[in-house]
Amino acid sequence: MKPIPRVLLLVALVLAAINLRPGITSLAPLIERIATELSLSRSFISLATALPVLCMGLLAPLAPRLALRWGLERAIALCLGLVALALLTRLGAQQSAVLMGSAIALGTAIAVAGPLLSGFIKRYFAAQMDQVVGWYSLGMAIGGAGGAVLTAPATALFGDAWNLGLAVWAVPAVFGVLLWLCLPNRLGADEMQEQSAGLPWRQPRAWLISLFFALQAGLFYALATWGVARYHEAGLSLLRSNLLMSISMLMGLPSSFVLPWLAQRFGARYSLLLACGALTSLCLAMISFAPTVAPQLWALLIGFGLGGSFALSLVLPLYEAGSPLAVSRWTAMMLCTGYGLACLTPILTGLVRDLSGSYRLPFAALTALALLMTLIAWLLGRNNHRQG
Repeated sequence: MKPIPRVLLLVALVLAAINLRPGITSLAPLIERIATELSLSRSFISLATALPVLCMGLLAPLAPRLALRWGLERAIALCLGLVALALLTRLGAQQSAVLMGSAIALGTAIAVAGPLLSGFIKRYFAAQMDQVVGWYSLGMAIGGAGGAVLTAPATALFGDAWNLGLAVWAVPAVFGVLLWLCLPNRLGADEMQEQSAGLPWRQPRAWLISLFFALQAGLFYALATWGVARYHEAGLSLLRSNLLMSISMLMGLPSSFVLPWLAQRFGARYSLLLACGALTSLCLAMISFAPTVAPQLWALLIGFGLGGSFALSLVLPLYEAGSPLAVSRWTAMMLCTGYGLACLTPILTGLVRDLSGSYRLPFAALTALALLMTLIAWLLGRNNHRQG
């Protein structure tokens, strides 16, 4: 078989990563408007963000089985096709059932794609995993930031039709499908020998990694869902609130690329995890209790902290297993547990906002979760030193 150019493999990986986030983050600038127009409560409309995250958790264990059945490359292409289809259905999202159905389809596709892409990295880039994960997480950060920043202008471009602003994100997914269908599909012999293996549920370290991922993902999706509303409630204009949220999303771009590179260059993976957790805790405390004090600074820093913690957490399973399919199993457990718990965060944030009448209390609770995330990062580093 003719070798595949590594540049093409990397481009395919980044393009797939870009399509994993916009379907979720594109709701943030429109969520209050959608809730008002469809007469939905905040706790219910938050399901549009929470349902994909729940599916991403519950269905992640299917990924290794689908890789064995169809191969990594074809399974990933099918996932991107489902993303495109789900986003196209948002043309009819004025019906709440259609909006929620598209959210479930998105979560299903992303659930399977995540572990498979980790296995893809292990197969083709085993000698450069941190650097390639940097490109991978950069792609997700670009997609997440694009969904948050460009959806409002796209909506305005389409005559203020928010359903068209949401559906336009099907376009990059279609390009992703076409590129992945061009890649040759193969199944490694090492994977065929691992068909009976299961997820590492009995590994304490796998649980620590999963809990860290759950906390950082929950904080990201809660902020992506309610960050604009928190700033607006504090007295900032809607335009400025959207700008602050855009700053946070955009700051995930440099951190998601630079921090994995620094982790490999200086062997400081767990120290950087700890620093990201502490930075996120500080920023959330300011957004909770003093949202109008230097808001640009805290928006910038929390984007850097959450983007970095996400990118670094993606690297962790790659160093716990030896083969692409084994990495997919560790990643599947991380995503299953992580997203299964993280999906509750935006729902509970919206529910507590409805009950308390203010975003201060739910954001204070998010600050406590960030402190717990920092503690788990410290435990991961401590256990790693003991194993070493």
